[in-house]
Amino acid sequence: MRNKIWMVLSVLLGVALIMAACQPAAPTPQVVVETVVVEGTPKVVVVTPQATQPAEQRKVLRLAWGPGDIPTIDTALAVDVISIQLIDEMTVGLTRQNEQTAELELAMATDVQTSEDGRTYTFTIKEGVPWVRYNGKEVEQVLDCDGNPRYVTAYDFEYGILRTLNPATASDYAYVLYGIEGAAAYNQGETDDPSTVGVKALDAKTLQITFIEPAVYNLNIAGLWVAHAQPKWIIEGDDCTEGRGERWTETGFYQGYGPFTLKEWVHDSEISIVKNPFWPGDAVVPSPKIDEVHWKLVDAAGALAEFETGNLDVSGIPAGDLDRILNDPKYADMLRNTYTLGTEFYAFNTTKAPTDDVRVRLALALAVDREALVKNVTKTGVPARWFTHPGVAGAPKPEKFPNLGLTYDPQRAKTLLDEYLKEKGLTADQLDLTLVFNTSESHRRKAEAVQAMWKETLGINVKLTNQEWKVYLKQRKAGNENIYRGSWVQDYPDANNFLREVFTDNNGTPGPYQDVVNWPVAENAEGKIVYTPGSNPLYDKFVELVIAAAKETDSDKRMQLYADAENILVNEAVVILPLYWYADKVLVSPRVIDTPSITGYDRFEKWDIKS
Repeated sequence: MRNKIWMVLSVLLGVALIMAACQPAAPTPQVVVETVVVEGTPKVVVVTPQATQPAEQRKVLRLAWGPGDIPTIDTALAVDVISIQLIDEMTVGLTRQNEQTAELELAMATDVQTSEDGRTYTFTIKEGVPWVRYNGKEVEQVLDCDGNPRYVTAYDFEYGILRTLNPATASDYAYVLYGIEGAAAYNQGETDDPSTVGVKALDAKTLQITFIEPAVYNLNIAGLWVAHAQPKWIIEGDDCTEGRGERWTETGFYQGYGPFTLKEWVHDSEISIVKNPFWPGDAVVPSPKIDEVHWKLVDAAGALAEFETGNLDVSGIPAGDLDRILNDPKYADMLRNTYTLGTEFYAFNTTKAPTDDVRVRLALALAVDREALVKNVTKTGVPARWFTHPGVAGAPKPEKFPNLGLTYDPQRAKTLLDEYLKEKGLTADQLDLTLVFNTSESHRRKAEAVQAMWKETLGINVKLTNQEWKVYLKQRKAGNENIYRGSWVQDYPDANNFLREVFTDNNGTPGPYQDVVNWPVAENAEGKIVYTPGSNPLYDKFVELVIAAAKETDSDKRMQLYADAENILVNEAVVILPLYWYADKVLVSPRVIDTPSITGYDRFEKWDIKS
């Protein structure tokens, strides 16, 4: 019954939402319906609620990101925080993570049934949610070739998952769906038959997903952005639509169905999303109170300057400005603590000398005083002794594992390096090491502080190189230097998403940082992991531990398994150097009513701007 009501209210809500403006409500506007064809796109229904709303009444949230362009808003291709943030506002998954509690909630699925063996999930899809686009003036529904609205169906979710897994899409994040039966074989080209993948639309409102094994996080995976519905007709084309291919995400072409949709994307400059009046809001994903969210693509210093002049509503605080901001009483009520389930770290290339030697990697790790780094340089975050953020399920907790992980031990660091240098017949100043980070004032200050620690303790002159974000992502994946700045924010709140999915090959496809750290050393010409068990005992043990942890139902035993895996990662193999778990301070304008998030992603449909 509730779904039928949503179908009736989908247009009415779009009209009613314009009444929530800062100024006194305007008379209810007349809805104008018009059938047109725009630049080869499908015929559309034009509804004009926004057109009657005075510009001064519109609520626009002004944000910043950068420097550099947004990498992508293609559902299948996103790998970074800002891309995923945008996608999650413009489309909605079967399930959705609550930003305040990290708990999972049903979103585009109104019901889910699980088979007796715990492997097959049958989802009932919310009905009456139309695909929409912004035509340069307003948000409009998209019509099919018969002139009817295109509603989001189970077939769109099936297509979305299969497109992400299709090898031709080249999705770097397809591996996260490998828990689905047949997904790995299809993605790796072992079969070209998509029907072998355990995802099937039984009808327009029923989707069935079968996983390889039962796991507590299967429902999280089903809700990830790479498993969202995708619009086949605008990507590939149909009888009345010109397929746009990889350009389907550009301004004027993009089609979504979430609480917001794309308004305009000016590459390297700005991007805006606008309220979707056709989104049938509910308690999990409400109809937005804000009309538009606009990002300027500027660096942290520029963002703070814009905030202080009143041109932005939210800004991070560069480390160099933190003391000034914290000590200025006018900012006291604007400061917010943000706790993100993520980790800042440096990743070692284990195949490039001298970081191909574990003694060098461990010496570099032990020589970094993370307490001093957080206290004096970043001034935010919690010093991390291991990789997985303690706030996610299964992760080791500091109070239960007080001796786990890396410690600051400059004397041992020096002993290890001296042993290596003596064996190689080298001096510390002869070592050639480079640390690469993406362009950011805060990343530069952090890198310079660590560089100074390495110089003071070990006598090593480490070169620093910075690159713009999109370039950096490609270069980091190529992994041609010794050390790369790394960051991981949970996709779903479970240790499996940190350890197993980041640092092990998933049925032959490298985890996100395996291309960086090259652990284990085993790749074929196509860049896939071809690893023979037994050739790297530490890696074998690590894999054994994280696989066992994924199946373990006893919480204490599961935590111990992950603790043992962490010990291998940071103390024995020394693949990474964890720096700190995320906890930041941001400035929020008094005119903004914000909803704090612990997940790394905001839900702007729950925000508001004061009248």
